[in-house]
Amino acid sequence: MDTRLFTPLVLRGLSIPNRIFVSPMCQYSSTDGVPNDWHLVHLGSRAVGGAGLVIAEATAVCPEGRITPYDTGLWNEAQATAYRRITDFIKAQGSVAGIQIAHAGRKASTDAPWLGGHPIQPAADNGWVPEAPSAKAFSPAHTVPHELDEAGIERIKSQFVASARLALEAGFQVAELHMAHGYLLHSFLSPLSNHRDDAWGGSLENRARLPLEIARAVRAEWPAELPVFVRISASDWVDDGWDLAQSVQLAIWLREAGIDLIDCSSGGLTPDARIPAAPGFQTLFAQTVRAQARIHTGAVGLITSPEQAEHLLVTEQADAVLLARELLRDPYWPLHAAHALGAEVDWPVQYQRAKPR
Repeated sequence: MDTRLFTPLVLRGLSIPNRIFVSPMCQYSSTDGVPNDWHLVHLGSRAVGGAGLVIAEATAVCPEGRITPYDTGLWNEAQATAYRRITDFIKAQGSVAGIQIAHAGRKASTDAPWLGGHPIQPAADNGWVPEAPSAKAFSPAHTVPHELDEAGIERIKSQFVASARLALEAGFQVAELHMAHGYLLHSFLSPLSNHRDDAWGGSLENRARLPLEIARAVRAEWPAELPVFVRISASDWVDDGWDLAQSVQLAIWLREAGIDLIDCSSGGLTPDARIPAAPGFQTLFAQTVRAQARIHTGAVGLITSPEQAEHLLVTEQADAVLLARELLRDPYWPLHAAHALGAEVDWPVQYQRAKPR
């Protein structure tokens, strides 16, 4: 049976075998930014499970860009080399390897969630001062960030490009730029966190300047035949904050910059946002950006059933679905979804005996 979910998605010269993407999920399990066996098994099992694209977690462009001291990074060769064995395994299973390149901005220097997730003060052994567009802390408990000057902004741009270069060395075929969830590039976009009165703040054009310059620079570094994605928070869910209309305009500019797909999430900028989390609560963002900006989009957020995922694609609300927690619960969700929808897909030969008949 033909299904949209199991139809390849061709972006530039890359054919992604199906439209089930593993959403980037921080594991807070590395040392000095180097991925390890946990990341190999975590990401590799989703490739074995049949996901078309496996996107590695938010990977920092510099030590100060990590959310926690335990995040992965791509600022040196040791990290790229460690990622290479992971991308090789993902591709050997027939999946595409992607990575989310990120800078945590004012939300940096916190502890792992299971250690409390509290901000780590700079005076602590493993803490540091965050960086942001303005000296405005994420919450009263967080350290007031250092406001980036012109030299700091240029450094950040160079770090994103350097990380993209290392991602290529590591064997990744898709790069996703993290402009969501209150991290650095999102904090430049939103008027709630960007209080600058220079060329990097104020108007929408100025607030979008750094994200767009980074998008253009990474696009120029990335091979022309391979796609670059951007994840956005399409709404801050706070009055007078970043919203869907601004997201559409940003997506138009990103399309003109050569970006191939917008991964439409939301929230994360402020701790007091009221987010109406429910099945499909973010799909309107993907649908609107897709229609109005004329760019491919991915839908993410509480997508749990094969029928729901198929419906989103058939009704042209998005071009792909990104699953996170559902793939933590069931790494083999794509294989089970194919059976539920009547699609014929190849199971790993090692698992053939378990394939439903």
